[in-house]
Amino acid sequence: MTNTKQLAGLVGPMLVALTLSENEFVQPHLYDAQIPPVVYLSGSLILLAGLSIVRVHNRWVASWPVLVTIIGWFAILGGLGRMFTARQYQHVAQQTTALFVLEIVLLAVGVFLTYKAYSLEKQSKKGRRVKA
Repeated sequence: MTNTKQLAGLVGPMLVALTLSENEFVQPHLYDAQIPPVVYLSGSLILLAGLSIVRVHNRWVASWPVLVTIIGWFAILGGLGRMFTARQYQHVAQQTTALFVLEIVLLAVGVFLTYKAYSLEKQSKKGRRVKA
């Protein structure tokens, strides 16, 4: 669980920062002058982050840690998508309704992971840790 909380402590705040900073209301013209090499580079970094997450945390459990694994796999797919379709990315980024829904979902997941990562675990009377 420690590994999960450490990754959630990185992934959660990063998702919150990314979704809030890339929001159409905060930076409305962020993707207007986006050039393919920058999109390709960001795709490479997203792919690297996703591979790193999946490499150390490929856990398919019926609990919240599976979100960390799912984020890793989506990062792999998203990074590859940006790398192979860098020229078309500007057109896709202008479809604000779909991106807005995606940003809301990612923001909610980021807030949830941040909460789970930084919340304290309660100690049971027998000395075992109990989920908060």
